[in-house]
Amino acid sequence: MNAPAAASPHVMNTYARLPIAMSHGQGCRVWDVNGKPYLDALGGIAVNTLGHNHADLVAALQEQLTKLIHTSNYYHVTLQETLAAKLVELSGLTNVFFCSTGLEANEAALKLARKFGHDKGIERPEVVVYEKAFHGRSIATLSATGNPKVQAGFGPLVEGFVRVPANNIEALKKATQGNPNVVAVFFEAIQGEGGVNPMHLDYLRDVRALCDERDWLLMIDEVQCGMGRTGKWFAHQWAGILPDVMPLAKGLGSGVPIGAVVAGPKAAHIFAPGNHGTTFGGNPLAMRAGVETIRIMERDGLLANAEKVGAHLKAGLEAALKSEVANGGVKEIRGQGLMLGIELSKPCSALTQQCADHGLLISVTADNVVRLVPSLILTTAEADEIIAILCPLIQKFLAP
Repeated sequence: MNAPAAASPHVMNTYARLPIAMSHGQGCRVWDVNGKPYLDALGGIAVNTLGHNHADLVAALQEQLTKLIHTSNYYHVTLQETLAAKLVELSGLTNVFFCSTGLEANEAALKLARKFGHDKGIERPEVVVYEKAFHGRSIATLSATGNPKVQAGFGPLVEGFVRVPANNIEALKKATQGNPNVVAVFFEAIQGEGGVNPMHLDYLRDVRALCDERDWLLMIDEVQCGMGRTGKWFAHQWAGILPDVMPLAKGLGSGVPIGAVVAGPKAAHIFAPGNHGTTFGGNPLAMRAGVETIRIMERDGLLANAEKVGAHLKAGLEAALKSEVANGGVKEIRGQGLMLGIELSKPCSALTQQCADHGLLISVTADNVVRLVPSLILTTAEADEIIAILCPLIQKFLAP
């Protein structure tokens, strides 16, 4: 079977796909339907935490399939309690709502913020969001997103958002000064689609203090940067703070669709029965995937691996691209752990196909940022392989 060269006539044309179709994977490698191998530095966009075809995860999911896939939330789901207790332990928060995607988790967070405001007597609650943010593609999360290209054609957008630049506490104070309707601040600890832009640790602490001072919810989107990707369970933990609301998804199920909203005391009891829900959220199969993902991560020391291999990969990229950094072709190499971005001086979407031609899967986000979010099982040898393939292609791309 040959890989498709163009979009299927029957599948809606919503993705600018490469002309590649994958057949199977093992560890950090995948093979297309023609048998060509690729080193996967994209990890399903920060989803395949344990890589592909992880023996223990596969066995657990196969066992679960013989028991229950879905029952509905009319009944207690024992594995929800198991996974919720683990997420509470890891986060220091108190309660969890399960859904199926990051978009749903972020939508639930926005509903929590609005009801928090209404419960305080605020008729038109407003949420602070950020330039370059990305929270999803529903109408509400699209409105919270800071990308005009993504929003184009879908107006009118949902009202109730105040937008500010990242890492500028004075700008946040100025934008909200005298506004009694603000109820929450909502941001990614490290922006993903916006170009792998980390929030500074001091800024995270300052925003936490401001939210405490003004009785706002601090809502930190950990959908892409959470679940061990930076070397801690959640990226905000590097700042030593606790959010009030934390959406999760992507890496939590190692490829099985799962989302969660983890909440602390200030937000955990805002929802009551009938306020929010989902058909598929918290189903036994997804819960088993989450439980097993965390169990394997803990057993195999994958947080430490993400920190160590990520630092090795970043240092290797900096060394290999030293000349390009010096001459301005590479503007910055940033990120933490196994969430890294290489910002170039010009749009570079062509690199996705060029890398694939050389057996490497990456993505380009925010037009000119090469994004690397491989599985957390990545080895230093595989990191060196990424450097050996990617850096010469960047150098050739930037050559005059």
